[in-house]
Amino acid sequence: MSSLLPAGATRHQIDLPTVQLSYLEWHSGGEPLLLLHGLADQGMVWSKFAEASSDRFHCIAPDLRGHGDSSKPQSGYSCQDIIADLEALMQHLGWSSAHVVSHSWSSKLALAWATQQPDRFRSLVLVDPFFVNQLPGWMRLTFPLLYQFLPFLQVMRSFETYEAAEQLAQQLKQYRGWSPFQQAVFRSSMAQQADGTWSSKFVVQARNEVFEDILRVSGLTEAIDRPTLLVLPTKGLNRTTIQINPYKRFLKNLQIVSVPGNHWCFLVEPEAFNQTVISFLNSTQRA
Repeated sequence: MSSLLPAGATRHQIDLPTVQLSYLEWHSGGEPLLLLHGLADQGMVWSKFAEASSDRFHCIAPDLRGHGDSSKPQSGYSCQDIIADLEALMQHLGWSSAHVVSHSWSSKLALAWATQQPDRFRSLVLVDPFFVNQLPGWMRLTFPLLYQFLPFLQVMRSFETYEAAEQLAQQLKQYRGWSPFQQAVFRSSMAQQADGTWSSKFVVQARNEVFEDILRVSGLTEAIDRPTLLVLPTKGLNRTTIQINPYKRFLKNLQIVSVPGNHWCFLVEPEAFNQTVISFLNSTQRA
């Protein structure tokens, strides 16, 4: 089963020194907009958003290394490795700066990148960030449990048939409602193996190294003055003052909005999400 191509999108790839990076593109005009998926997802999760915004923005949604149709090297999944990929992608596109929308784990990547290269960012959207700050070393002991129970990792197991994988997916939070859009996203995230079984395109070595990197890296270490939108789903991960305060402390040009849905609000409530984020991006567009 091959990956489905979203409406209005074209797929491209670039060869970097250590990986081949695959990305989706919508509309070659308008302001640059880079869409970064979360852990274990892939660029197609942004297809509804890109379709809704591509009349005003040039949308690029890469499959980050270890994900989707990009390469899966045996190592090299640190925050800095992925930022280097994104820098190379920007250079390839001829972009000196872009609006950046990021979800969950990739919000940490975006914040670390914005700290190092603030001029790359016209604005920043953080969608329900996850693991954004450095974690204590003892949490490494919990990783086996997290690997087993986190909903976005459930489809990494081996399935005898695609239908069995889809049956499980329909029970997961990110596919609640099981719309045609969600079904297409899920199909694009799965691959048939040489033995005929099915599993996620997201690979174990990426999962393991990213979780190790999460322990060491903090996304919020210095003030960032770029216009930033923090999107908090009503059933998301960030619900307490303690969780929100670091964003208020370090992000000096911050707006906070609530949207319906869970951690994957752009999949389960795409219309409300799209309207909210596009409104913010329009307010920050350069004249």
